[in-house]
Amino acid sequence: MASNNYPKLHNAMWPGLVGKKSMGGPEADILLDQMLDLTAKAEVNGVKFDGVDLFLNNPHTDINISDDGLKALADKLKRRGLVVGSIVAPVWFFGSAMGDEAKRAGWVDCVAKTIRVAAKLRELVVRPYGVVRIDSSAGVTDWDKDPKENTKLIAQTFRAAGKIAKDHGERLAAEGEICWGGMHSWKYMVQTLEAVGMPKVVGFQADMSHTHLYILGANAEKHRIVPKNFHWEPGAFHEAMTKLTAALRPWTIDFHVAQNDGTAYGSGSHEKTGRHCQIGDPKGKLNVTRDAAYWLRDGNGKVTKKIKHICWDGCMFSNEVMLNQQTWNDVLAGMISVRENHGWSA
Repeated sequence: MASNNYPKLHNAMWPGLVGKKSMGGPEADILLDQMLDLTAKAEVNGVKFDGVDLFLNNPHTDINISDDGLKALADKLKRRGLVVGSIVAPVWFFGSAMGDEAKRAGWVDCVAKTIRVAAKLRELVVRPYGVVRIDSSAGVTDWDKDPKENTKLIAQTFRAAGKIAKDHGERLAAEGEICWGGMHSWKYMVQTLEAVGMPKVVGFQADMSHTHLYILGANAEKHRIVPKNFHWEPGAFHEAMTKLTAALRPWTIDFHVAQNDGTAYGSGSHEKTGRHCQIGDPKGKLNVTRDAAYWLRDGNGKVTKKIKHICWDGCMFSNEVMLNQQTWNDVLAGMISVRENHGWSA
């Protein structure tokens, strides 16, 4: 029997939509009830997932969902023995944090609606922890046209949303993914958060798959940490991750467990980004259990106990993989390993 019960173990719901039919992909969406069932049925040596993280996008959960709809959602979760943690605000469909006034207003409105859902789920006693996840919804090349002014705009927009979050007892976490303007390197990410100036409300979401690509400087070569001839040598990787997490860990309020093959890809005007892979993929560059320590332990190796739940994030897998129950048992086993090595009992 597992000895640690924190951080709680969650599964992300958005892989049922990201890259699927409703978002321009070739395969059918995996509906929320299906994702919830796969999550609830996963079990490893008597241990199960504690909850899920949500994506406010149809056909899963409408961002304008009614109070009655939220009660029905809460009942769905309770029947399966699950709770909600963090919730993704679908800002890309509503505006941009560094766009014109209308785009920035649309971005803030989207986050405000997400905050309302998050707060209501707390009232319904199915959301004991978690954040609202945000990003700038802006491209790197657009940001690079005027870095100083664009960072200022992003900070103003984040701050406006942060004030709404604070009023509702919520926090916002900016995702560490290299394709978002003003957030596309570890240094720019810190600069943006410092410019927002609300460290107790607006923080950082680390994703093991995406965030470790900061060390490569994929969209910001001058902020590369590893040598150009880097081939994932353990010593160089450790040195780079130590530097990276020393800068970002103080801001980190949400954490995704994930795997990545170390590649950064892009197409046309789309900036480079990272691709998830399955937790046991032999091409994966991360040792998931070992490398979670960079985020869940401090610089002296002590468990921080800051992160109340961790979430598996794995997108763009085929439906054959997604609908296989063993996939989620394997993910759960990896999550349990992270908790046993870097968690605590309370």
